[in-house]
Amino acid sequence: MSAALDIDVRIPKSIAETLVNPAAYADRRLHDAFVWLRANNPVGLAEPDGFEPFWAVTKHADILEVSRQNALFNSGQKQVIVTTKAADGRIRKLTGGDHIIIRSLVSMDAPDHPKYRALTQAWFLPQNITKLETRIRTIACRSIDKMIATGGRCDFVADVALGFPLHVVMDIMGVPEEDEARMLMLTQQIFGPQDPDMARDAGEQNDPAKWAEQLAAIFADFNGYFSTLSAERRAHPREDLATVIANARIDGKPIAEREAMSYYIIVATAGHDTTSSSTAGAMWQLAAGPGEFAKVKADLSLIPGLVDEAIRWTTPVKHFMRCATADTELRGRRIAKGDWLMLCYASGNRDEEVFDAPFEFRSERKPNKHLAFGYGAHLCLGQHLAKMECASCSKSCCRG
Repeated sequence: MSAALDIDVRIPKSIAETLVNPAAYADRRLHDAFVWLRANNPVGLAEPDGFEPFWAVTKHADILEVSRQNALFNSGQKQVIVTTKAADGRIRKLTGGDHIIIRSLVSMDAPDHPKYRALTQAWFLPQNITKLETRIRTIACRSIDKMIATGGRCDFVADVALGFPLHVVMDIMGVPEEDEARMLMLTQQIFGPQDPDMARDAGEQNDPAKWAEQLAAIFADFNGYFSTLSAERRAHPREDLATVIANARIDGKPIAEREAMSYYIIVATAGHDTTSSSTAGAMWQLAAGPGEFAKVKADLSLIPGLVDEAIRWTTPVKHFMRCATADTELRGRRIAKGDWLMLCYASGNRDEEVFDAPFEFRSERKPNKHLAFGYGAHLCLGQHLAKMECASCSKSCCRG
């Protein structure tokens, strides 16, 4: 970090520590920190212990500004998720110097990023997703029927929100239903390495060396599964996404093994975990505000707005990191080449300058310019599928 370290650019140590504390993402502490940052230091330098310093970008407009300049703020140079120095070092040791274990779309830059994105982009276009609507609604209705059969009381996350989008994505990929539980377990282990309820080895989640080794082992399990699936789809192609990835060609050559496995993993994990979070977030808010639920139930035309509001409210992907490729400025701050920036989507989605009463859940919110799907070249590939899934589940819930 070679940017000027004047005292006014630094954010308070307690707030910096909150930004990297996983537990703070489960309660109000994170949003309290964001409220302070937006008002007092919207592009501030965070220096939490054990981490490389980074700029916390908390305003909606600034997140858009960084996101639209992919050449100036790239994704492939450093970790795309905030990571301790120790964990980063351990990953580099395990990979022989690379800072990432898998190389997926989220960690690619041009010219590779548009080439790999184009492989599956057609699958996720609105006109093609529409063809899946009947299948998705059938899966949604089956999930809600299961919930109703519980007799009026259930764990909505476990009984509906986790299984429904998982089944949709696995169905599109071509993964057999009997393997879905395995995919869910591996996904939770990747996204919750410091969560004792999800970590592969709950006793070692705070040890950087053990954490990195566990992560590598989880990816190895994914690789083992998808290598077999990929070989089968090359030998016997089907009308599914696994066939597209297995038989993909980049620059006229078969897709490399690492990139193919990374593609499978990112679709198989992010493709359902984010939608699960948004669906659960919607139900939570409707349960907390029965008046809002009654309003939507009485007027199903509000469901698209409910879906967007649930995605804004939940913001499943809380941040991504970017790295400056040249000296520049952002909101008057001097950003140096090599500086790390945290795009705080959860903060941008509560920006008081963009959203009226941002801490109120409103199904009728218009416009709703949330950043939960990102922006620019890295705009979420599956955003239309995610919205369709959420809408299908909402319509099914409102039946009863």
